[in-house]
Amino acid sequence: MLASDAMHKAFITFATKAYSDHNIAVGRYVIMPDHVHLFVRGADDFQIGPWVGMLKQALAKHIALTSTSPLWQRGFFDHVLRSDESYTQKWNYVRDNPVRAGFVTKSDDLPYSGEIVVIDRA
Repeated sequence: MLASDAMHKAFITFATKAYSDHNIAVGRYVIMPDHVHLFVRGADDFQIGPWVGMLKQALAKHIALTSTSPLWQRGFFDHVLRSDESYTQKWNYVRDNPVRAGFVTKSDDLPYSGEIVVIDRA
C-alpha cells in the first residue's frame, strides 16, 4: 500500500515541510510496501514519537482504504545512531532491505527511496 507514486510524493512533501518549518531533517529513506525506513535528525529537544504520529496521519490521508484494517501498526521502532556506528553501514543495511524481502533484485530498482536532506555522516 505504501510503495506508490502518490505516497512517495506525499512523503517528500511532508519531509520537505518538516525541514523548512521545523528544521527536522529527513535524510535517506526507503518506502517499502508495508513500512518505511528513514533517517531523521532534529534539535536536542526533538521528540520522534509525536513526529512519527504526524507522518503517519499525513500519509494515511493519501490512501483510500477499502477495508477497516488500520494502515499503520501501533508505535514504531527506532534506533539512535551511536558515535561508534556508521551512518553508511546502517544505510547500506536499510537500502538492501527491499532485496532481502524479495521486492526487487537490486536495491537501486526500488523507485521509492532517496534522500531529502543530507545529514552529516560519520
